[in-house]
Amino acid sequence: MNEDNAAVRVIEDLRATARSGRAGDRMPSVRELMARHRASPATVQQAIQRVAAEGLVEVRPGRGSFVAARAGRASGQDLSWQSVALGEGRPGEELVANLLAVPKPEVIQLSSGYLDPDLQPTEALGAALTRAARRPASWGRVPVEGSEELRAWFAREAGGELRAGDMTVCAGAQEALATVFRGLGERGGTVLVESPTYLGAIAAARDAGLKVVPVPADEDGVRPELLQAAFTHTGAKLFYCQPLHANPHGGVLSDDRRPEVLRIVAAAGAFLVEDDWARGFTLDGTAPPTMASQDTDGHVVYVRSLTKVAAPGLRVAAIGARGPAGRRLRTTRSRQDLYVAGPLQEAAIDFVTSPVWRRHLRTLQQALRSRRDALRTALATHLPEFTVAPSSGGLHLWVTLPDGLDDVELTTAAAARDVVVFPGRPWFAAEPSGNFLRLTYGGAPEHALVEGVRRLSDITR
Repeated sequence: MNEDNAAVRVIEDLRATARSGRAGDRMPSVRELMARHRASPATVQQAIQRVAAEGLVEVRPGRGSFVAARAGRASGQDLSWQSVALGEGRPGEELVANLLAVPKPEVIQLSSGYLDPDLQPTEALGAALTRAARRPASWGRVPVEGSEELRAWFAREAGGELRAGDMTVCAGAQEALATVFRGLGERGGTVLVESPTYLGAIAAARDAGLKVVPVPADEDGVRPELLQAAFTHTGAKLFYCQPLHANPHGGVLSDDRRPEVLRIVAAAGAFLVEDDWARGFTLDGTAPPTMASQDTDGHVVYVRSLTKVAAPGLRVAAIGARGPAGRRLRTTRSRQDLYVAGPLQEAAIDFVTSPVWRRHLRTLQQALRSRRDALRTALATHLPEFTVAPSSGGLHLWVTLPDGLDDVELTTAAAARDVVVFPGRPWFAAEPSGNFLRLTYGGAPEHALVEGVRRLSDITR
């Protein structure tokens, strides 16, 4: 009851502040509201979300809350009709937006989808783009499926039976996944996903009108016996999988499970959507070959992006699929956008076929290995009660919280200390199996990682 009363007080406080302020004014911080109303972090966060839904407050993840623009009301316009016209919201959109939000400079990034700017090969990319821009042909019309040279490079990287003609270039992995789910799925149909899995894939599948059914995974990847049961139960024709350093939990599909997973997918007459997002991020040992390279009958649809391993501005990815599926995906892609800009494609192929590409990967892997180890050590030192899942590569550590510690509340409290972490529950398509955090070691330097963990430790004490 006391917490309910606190929620009402916080909501009324926020409403009054927003209505009396000017658009863009900073709202009270989570910490201020907690102290002022003796409320928990979760209560404050829920109150902020409530007032944001009313259009009074704009939440900028990693930066805080601000008075929302009221231009429509100031001019006498009432835009509330749009809530009726827009209908039901699309689950996951706000979570993806939060994940991609650019935080203020003083915030410590312990959750990021992209490399720290210090790790991005921006000088080499700039030089490649300059050379591409000087070639008049790059400004002309580009085939819908993309530059043949770039498609051939992606096909070689995928291996197996894929050829340049099987590849379609897209503007980043998110567009590629949206194309796959819209092109190969049927609205109202089902897609199986590992659990937990990339929340952007969950959002893209739901946006395509698909039901998302989770299949538990562990450090050795998806569990084949449960995958078999899921196909039998749902009749699904799509299975989304990250066999290499799965985001968020870091698991790698083991050598023992790979042929079994391919057999199960083939027996179901289904497609396995291989999101090879972490190719180039293997820090221990040798990366296994792609699933596409082991596919003989066209069941694997391959997705690979350059954005994560290079820089956010290099929005270049490719889908690989053979036969009618490949033709369907090219058609679907053309309905969303005609083609990726020619200069960007030219710059991408210039970059990945130069000696700079391999040097970048070697340097990047060394830096990420050092940062991963620094984050692990900091967690063991300051938060020994946190359980860290094994990780041989990727960008993230998957952390299990001790009993009694809520992931969302901890995320909110961390934000009050200018530390950005991401809670575990959005990475589950259904109920989470516990409380987790996804911590990223690729988005901040070592000293910031250590300081961020130290602040988390202060919060949990």
